[in-house]
Amino acid sequence: MKSKGIKNLLIDLGGVLINLDRQRCIEHFQKLGLQNVDDLLDIQNQDGILMQQEKGLITPAEFRDGVRKMIGKAVSDKQIDAAWNSFLVDIPTQKLDLLLKLREKYVVYLLSNTNQIHWEWTCAHLFPYRTFKVEDYFEKTYLSFEMKMAKPEPEIFKAIIEDAGIEPQETLFIDDSEMNCKTAQNLGISTYIAKAGEDWSHLFNLK
Repeated sequence: MKSKGIKNLLIDLGGVLINLDRQRCIEHFQKLGLQNVDDLLDIQNQDGILMQQEKGLITPAEFRDGVRKMIGKAVSDKQIDAAWNSFLVDIPTQKLDLLLKLREKYVVYLLSNTNQIHWEWTCAHLFPYRTFKVEDYFEKTYLSFEMKMAKPEPEIFKAIIEDAGIEPQETLFIDDSEMNCKTAQNLGISTYIAKAGEDWSHLFNLK
């Protein structure tokens, strides 16, 4: 894919930068006594507790209380957070190096459907590298729980285009969801669907 004419990059977090382990997360919640973990992790359920958290419609405390209700017994905040964050594995250092390199040629933004618990853990544990922190990798971070909207809604892309003052035709969006990419394409943004764990540095000529 040619990155000709591209000045801006919108990069997703989970599955594109962060390696995820859904099965590990399911097992950790099952150990806490949550039987139907799929209900919790159902991102398609717009009214579900996960999507409410990703859109910032409920607080982390309300999310934890909701999980406790689903489990049906007393479980500490710490236990819930540990199970929840077990979804997140790592960001390979070559991807962090790549982000730093991309910033020399492009304006790089993060666009993620995420929640406060995951985001705080990621900033504390996954982005710190050498002397770098999260703010060193991106011009700005656009997070669903802060914006109160989520991909694949067109509104989130429109809000970013306006806020960042970018031209869709000069922008490449890298995401692991076909549905999210389709919405971006409809707005004139170039897209690339990344596979889990893929090294997508081949998109760029960074010689």
